Amino acid sequence: MTSPVQTLSKSLTVNDNPFMKPMEWVSLALLAGLVLVVLPATLDAFRLNLVGKYLTYAFVALGLVMCWGYAGILSLGQGVFFGLGGYCMAMYLKLEASSVENTKIQSTPGIPDFMDWNQITELPLMWKPFQSLPLTLILVIAVPVFFAFVIGFAMFTRRVGGTYFAIITQAIAAILTILIVGQQGYTGGINGITDLRTLHGWDIRTDSAKFILYFVNGGLLIGCILAAQYVKKAKLGRILLAMRDKEDRVRFSGYSVAGFKVFAFCLAAGFAAIGGAMFTLQVGFMSPSFVGIVPSIEMVIYAAVGGRLSLFGAVWGTLLVNWAKTTFSESFPELWLFGLGALFIAVVLAFPNGLAGIYRSYVEPRLTRKVKALAPAGGPVPHGTPAE
Repeated sequence: MTSPVQTLSKSLTVNDNPFMKPMEWVSLALLAGLVLVVLPATLDAFRLNLVGKYLTYAFVALGLVMCWGYAGILSLGQGVFFGLGGYCMAMYLKLEASSVENTKIQSTPGIPDFMDWNQITELPLMWKPFQSLPLTLILVIAVPVFFAFVIGFAMFTRRVGGTYFAIITQAIAAILTILIVGQQGYTGGINGITDLRTLHGWDIRTDSAKFILYFVNGGLLIGCILAAQYVKKAKLGRILLAMRDKEDRVRFSGYSVAGFKVFAFCLAAGFAAIGGAMFTLQVGFMSPSFVGIVPSIEMVIYAAVGGRLSLFGAVWGTLLVNWAKTTFSESFPELWLFGLGALFIAVVLAFPNGLAGIYRSYVEPRLTRKVKALAPAGGPVPHGTPAE
């Protein structure tokens, strides 16, 4: 079998790898149909908003597929970037909700309520850029990506990787959580940023607004899948795979391994930031409980259950795990943690490649036989799997 490193030189000059194979387009259509058509038509406003919250986590799982599955970088701190994106959006929404008219009963009108409670008399400098919506939309992605760049550049240029990098990202998640909780006057503390009302004058608390935000969320998720698919199928994707399998050989071939790792890490951070911003818009708050170690590990589990080499599997895994979590907690409030743990253990032991592995092992062979039986004699047979 030819390894990614052995085919690297050829792939850099000859690109015979299509952007999307026929069955991958089918997978995308099925996912888009479920998210954008079936679920909105069958679920009530509450359940649909709940699914929208699940889909915000799928952005993080997509980033982990590119960062962990393709580049071989296991990050146990993706909640940091999810939280930073969410906090950036929450800061704009909170400032809009803290107009002088809405806060006239405060000691200092025109600033968020938690600042007034902590005897802060003027808006801090770091909050002022978030008075502008266009600048906020830029900072939602720019701040987490810049933070990821600083971490990645500091670590990867010193060849820190593997378990050491995973532990460092955990430590960063814990430090940021403590910092957010400790700086209550600037961040809202343990309660986070709450009481978010409008987006540029548009009330986001109504059912119709949540319905629209759900479709925006779904559309952005499809766009991120296409962007990740482009990177995956491009020459860059071949380099990432080669780097994951034989890092030293890629380095000795003259490529900057640190640079590619930084790119993959920043790409995952950007995806997570978009998910965090959409979470804030749909749920209506952001708190440090989504930044720490526990949510970061849960996000890794989403990718593991779906299949860490599968973009579509990451989305399905996120939906499955969160659906199971909600179902178990509603039906068995005292036992749901055990049920959820059993699900994780079963997937890891029986299906180490996740849902995508189940598809490739059991569904794809049967589907291929049916396609061959239906195809004209001598005609082309579609290649590729929906799980890829």
